[in-house]
Amino acid sequence: MKTLGNIIWHIPFLGFVNALVVALAGLFWTITFVGAPIGVGLLEYSKFLLWPFGNSMVSKSDLKIEQNTLWKAYSTIIMVINFPFGLILCCVAIFQIVALFVTIVGIPPAIVIAKSLGTYLNPVNKKCVDSAVSDELEKRKSQKEVEKYI
Repeated sequence: MKTLGNIIWHIPFLGFVNALVVALAGLFWTITFVGAPIGVGLLEYSKFLLWPFGNSMVSKSDLKIEQNTLWKAYSTIIMVINFPFGLILCCVAIFQIVALFVTIVGIPPAIVIAKSLGTYLNPVNKKCVDSAVSDELEKRKSQKEVEKYI
């Protein structure tokens, strides 16, 4: 019989399980072709879950990546359809975060999941990028805000 101590020490490794489950879901959605925008976003999210402290999830519109207008329109429709499912996944993730915060070793994975809750709600058109890219995007956004007032 496993003791609570043995179970608690395995909690940080759940991040790999999360990445695997998200990757499999992404592959499923991509294979169906109907949910390809969700699948591509989930595959990017899986990549983020494998290397969370060196990467960030960023919207493709922030990166100014050119996309086909039909793909963008289709992605928007799929995003609206996905919202209820994303809301359920987000609630499950919140319970997972609370459970991970019970132990000290579970805090880093909990921070990773909390940092990426928005991706559960909207995985469409998200890209996993280096944290330096994300920091530079935030810096440029805040600089534009400052320039409005000067």
